[in-house]
Parts: sequence; C-alpha cells; structure tokens
Amino acid sequence: MSLLSDQLTPREIVKELDKFIIGQAAAKKAVAIALRNRWRRQQLPPSERAEVLPKNILMMGPTGVGKTEIARRLASLARAPFVKVEATKFTEVGYVGRDVESMIRDLAAASVRLVEAEQLEKMRVEAESAAYDRLASLLADKEEERLGIVRRGGFAQAIEAFGDVPGLTDEQRMTLIEQDAQAQEAEEGESREDLIARMKQELMDGQHRKTLVSVAFEEQGSSFMQVFGPQGMEEMGIDSNMFNNQLGGGTKYISREAAVEDAFEILVESEAKRRMDEPSIHKEAVHRAEQTGIIFLDEIDKIAIKSGGGGGPEVSREGVQRDLLPVIEGSTVPSKYGPINTDHILFIAAGAFHVSNPDDLIPELQGRLPIRVTLDSLGEDDFARILTEPKSSLMKQYQKLMAVDGVELSFTKEALDEVAHVAQELNNSTENIGARRLHTVMELLLEKLMFDAPENAEPQVEIGVEHVRRELKSS
Repeated sequence: MSLLSDQLTPREIVKELDKFIIGQAAAKKAVAIALRNRWRRQQLPPSERAEVLPKNILMMGPTGVGKTEIARRLASLARAPFVKVEATKFTEVGYVGRDVESMIRDLAAASVRLVEAEQLEKMRVEAESAAYDRLASLLADKEEERLGIVRRGGFAQAIEAFGDVPGLTDEQRMTLIEQDAQAQEAEEGESREDLIARMKQELMDGQHRKTLVSVAFEEQGSSFMQVFGPQGMEEMGIDSNMFNNQLGGGTKYISREAAVEDAFEILVESEAKRRMDEPSIHKEAVHRAEQTGIIFLDEIDKIAIKSGGGGGPEVSREGVQRDLLPVIEGSTVPSKYGPINTDHILFIAAGAFHVSNPDDLIPELQGRLPIRVTLDSLGEDDFARILTEPKSSLMKQYQKLMAVDGVELSFTKEALDEVAHVAQELNNSTENIGARRLHTVMELLLEKLMFDAPENAEPQVEIGVEHVRRELKSS
C-alpha cells in the first residue's frame, strides 16, 4: 500500500509550498520532484523498488531565506516523520558528544509520535466515551460523599459472604448496619447507575468544567537509563526498557487533582493508549521512518572546512563527514523500536557556505548529495510579500494575537512597505539574517501596543506609515 497520495504531483506540491513560503522556486521544484519520486518508487514491484534510492539534496543559501521551512512544510504535506539536526552537534566516533546515528534514532522517535497521534485520532470517539464514563463515576462519588450516602454493599456483602466481620464491637456493628439501611433507602431514590448516567449527560452538556477531581494516570518513572541515556544500550541491541523495569523505572501510576476540563484530556489520552497495540505501532513507525522519513541536516557548511593536513577541530569535522557517509548511503542503525534501515530516508542538507563552499566537503559526501539548489537572497519586495501573502503571515499572526485582547489591528499598505524597507536597510547595514529581521522590526513596532492592549488600547487600531517611522525611529 502506498504511503503517499497520488494527488501530490510536483505542481501541486509547489502550489502548497507557495502558501507558506515566498519565492525559492528552484528549491521548491527540487523537493517536489524528490517527494514525487518516492511515490513513484512505491508503485514499482517489490523486486525493483529496493534498487531505487533517493536523490539527496544540498541547499545553499544565506540564513533566513526558507531552507528549513521548505523541508518542514514538505514533511508536513507528506505526513512524513521529520527531524532537523545541526551538523555541528555531532562529533567523530571516539570524541565526547553525539554520534551521527543519533539522528536516525531521533527520526524513529518522531515516527512513533506521528503514528501514535494518528491512532489517537482514530480512537478518539471511543476514548472520549470512556473518559466521560470515568469522570462521571468520579463525580458520582463526590456527589454521594456530599449527600452523605454510603451505598449498600460494603458491610452487607461481607456479612453475606463470611457470616460476620471479626474484631468489631457491637457499637461499630450497629453503626454499619444503620449505614447500610440508609444506603438501601437512598438506592430506592436514585441508583448509582442512574446517578452516573446523569453525571455523564451533564458532562457532555458542558457542566462541571471547573469541578476538581482526582485522576490517576501513567507516568514514566525516572531511572538509571534516563540519567545516562539509552544510546549505548541501543547500539548493543539491548532493550533499555528491560533495565528500566528492573531498576525501578518504567510505567508508574500517580494521582493528581485537576479540573474536569483538564482531567478529560488526560483521561482521553490514557484511554486511547490503553487501546493501542504498542508493538504494531512501533513496527509501523519503523516502516514509516525507513520509507518516508526526512532528515534536515543544517549547518553542514560548518563541517566543510578542509583539514589541510592539520589537526584539532578540522580533523574532527572531517571525521564527522566520514561518519555521515554510511548513514546517508544506507546502513542499519539499532534503536529501541527496532533496527532502522537508512537506504530510503531522504536527507536534505543545508548551509550558508559563506566561508567554505560545497567543494570543501569530502568528495564521497558530495557524491551522496547529488542535487544542488541555490536559494536566492531575499529583498525588500520579498519582505513585503512575506508580511501579507503566506497562510500564516506575520501580519495575520499579530492580528490574531491582538484580537484576543479585543483589539482589531490593521495595517496600511504603505506601512507594511515601510516595515519591509526598514528590515532590508538593517540587513544591509548589519548582519544579513534574511526574513528573520522582520520579527525584530514587527516586535519593535508593536511593543507599546502589545503592552498596553489589556487595559488602555482602543478597540480599533490602524498602523500607518507615519506611525511606523515614529515608533521605529524612537527604537
């Protein structure tokens, strides 16, 4: 069965990416073709499918032009496991630090979370019903306690089963008999089943949202393995969960008091997990990671410095490149979810390459990143479009944030053009950080409004070009 939709044609993929990212047509085209080739490979007979390997991509361009966002949106579009790692975090085998195989284990964990979220969504209706039942029972207990009702069953059932309860005084025995009699009278009014049913209906009608209840849920216990990390155990093929259980870790149940609205979500997740088949989830997650996983390897230019026969950091950087080779080319990496084969994982490497250039990577690594794409620097016109056109543009984000405080925020076109102009000027006069400069400018522009909004802001605020110039000049 195909893991990707046949509707994701390269043209449709680029169209979807255009909703979130301005420009960079060449990069969008390259990743769209790579994603479509994955679907094409899955349509081949199994005997031929294994021979078709992904064409990994090397993105080159300054910071803040959309390299990471393109990869992230691509993974979201394909519903594929995705991790972003920085090449500078890795160290050569034999040095203290993270080994390159850790990114494959990170991908496996991301894949498990993705599959669990999908399973939770499928089971949500059933899990919600069970959560309502548990909450209704808890609320029924509180209601009975409030009314002083003790349901018949405790003492009466003991008498029926054992004839008597030893160790009780005559006074204690009479008290329990009276309580049973009172409980029996209460049952003739509203049975516990009716009370629970009433509470469940009231919960579904939105009542009792702030009522406090005590809920029990699972918590992963701390253990020796969580302190020292499982990587070494996984490399040896040893299940770290076994050690967790033996050393007092593993799953524990704790009780916490919470409002019904918060307890409901806790119980929904708990009920859904109880219904999940963990081994099958891990098996599916490993398959997803192997067949559709995407790893974004950022700052690869920082390890692309030629060693020149020297020592020190340069040797370690070249060592990291050599360690990357088998992982990118295809190898099997152990993880606590099972062995992960990296043959068909798509690697998208990226870097600014200000100091170095792609040819400074060792030739073997260059060969494993055959598709090179250069991303363009962003200019003033691009900034103006970024402020308004994307689905979650900065302007729309601030408008939604201010609406929470009852402020209807709007901008004139001239004001947004001025913001784009200021951002471009700052990038030219200082370090060029691309579109990230817009975040700085917008925060400075709206700082006073965001601070005053809860108490003093007007219901409608329009930002004009003069306001932009005045606020940014004073900043």
